[in-house]
Amino acid sequence: MRRSWRCTGAKVRVTFVVHDMKVLAAYGAYEDLEGPRTEGTVIAEFPSMEAAKAWYDSPSYRDARQHRLGGTVYRGTLVAGV
Repeated sequence: MRRSWRCTGAKVRVTFVVHDMKVLAAYGAYEDLEGPRTEGTVIAEFPSMEAAKAWYDSPSYRDARQHRLGGTVYRGTLVAGV
């Protein structure tokens, strides 16, 4: 599984290049306080919900997403900032 993540991680990182976004946290130390156990968290900042959805639906991320979803269970959440 570890090897699969590295391959998928590289596919995902490539998608960041052409989208206006910034990774704020990625697989750092964390503690689950509520809800189901997670295997890691990535927090990315986009200028708008539309920009986040454009990245999520982009052909390059769609390819990485299909590969990623074949390996484990993931949750994706969009949250509007304050």
